Amino acid sequence: MHTGPRRARLPWPALVLYFLSPVVGELLSSSSPPVEFFTVFGLTVMSLLYGSGALLVRELAFRWGTGWPGRLLLGAAYGIVEEGLMVKSFFDPNWQDLGILGSYGRMYGVNWVWSLELTIYHCLFSICIPIVLTELAFPRWRNRPWLRMPGLIVFAVLLLADVAFGFIALTSFRPPIVPYLGAVVAVAGLVAAARLVRPPAGPVGIAPRSPAGAPRVPGPRELPFFLFGAVCTVAFFVLNWVVPNTKLFPAAVTMAMVCWLAAGFFLGLRELVRAFSWTPANQWALASGALAFFVVLSPLVEMDGNRTDDTTGMTVVGLVMAGLLLAGFLKVRREGAIR
Repeated sequence: MHTGPRRARLPWPALVLYFLSPVVGELLSSSSPPVEFFTVFGLTVMSLLYGSGALLVRELAFRWGTGWPGRLLLGAAYGIVEEGLMVKSFFDPNWQDLGILGSYGRMYGVNWVWSLELTIYHCLFSICIPIVLTELAFPRWRNRPWLRMPGLIVFAVLLLADVAFGFIALTSFRPPIVPYLGAVVAVAGLVAAARLVRPPAGPVGIAPRSPAGAPRVPGPRELPFFLFGAVCTVAFFVLNWVVPNTKLFPAAVTMAMVCWLAAGFFLGLRELVRAFSWTPANQWALASGALAFFVVLSPLVEMDGNRTDDTTGMTVVGLVMAGLLLAGFLKVRREGAIR
């Protein structure tokens, strides 16, 4: 019988999250279409960046006991690390994806509207939603750590190395030192806040239960959560993609509306949880509703003749994601019914 030391293995949830985060953040969003994503270079750089970031966020918030407030703060810090410190799109007026946001809301060397949008986007779509889906897919691992300390160190080093590589090699743009240092300070502040914050009472730290201890509407009701996630996502991208092109409002007003929408999302979610409960199926429906925006958009992206990159295969990406979300929802709902 072999009695030697057992090799540490990466548990399945960690492996799934490592690849799911870049799939959602880059592939499904069409930021990196299949012909770019499924290359040795693309898959390596994206996985090291998104996968390492998502694992670190999940594990640190779990170890610190800070719940969803900690995850959100760390997710925002990740967004600044990727877009501000690595690819420097917060500061580069000629960044390829900016469009009107290269001038609308630009002040003191910072693309402010873009910076706010991407911080929120990466926090929710690149980090928090993949964590939610992975934990729901592996319920036995939800309340367990996925990495030991050596694993945390390895993924932190991989993330830092990838960020340094991106800063040096992806573009020749070098940001002004003051706003760049400001981004560094913002990341440090968000991480410190994530270490100190404590989740409010209630199911998974989202909302307290109603006074009677039971939802006002009996039984799980997934559709309101799905629609809520979908509507909030559409509103988010309308504010960031459509409104700036109309120039109806100053950039500061647009940014204020984005912040109001974010606050409204959490307040609305609080009321939904109070009314309908916070079942795993409802959580999956909320995440699926948010991702449905990109699923519906994927064939339109492939047919868009104005895109300069090759978007071949985006329809397939959308269909596969829709199938996975549906299969996962049925699995989670079935498991909930058995309990």
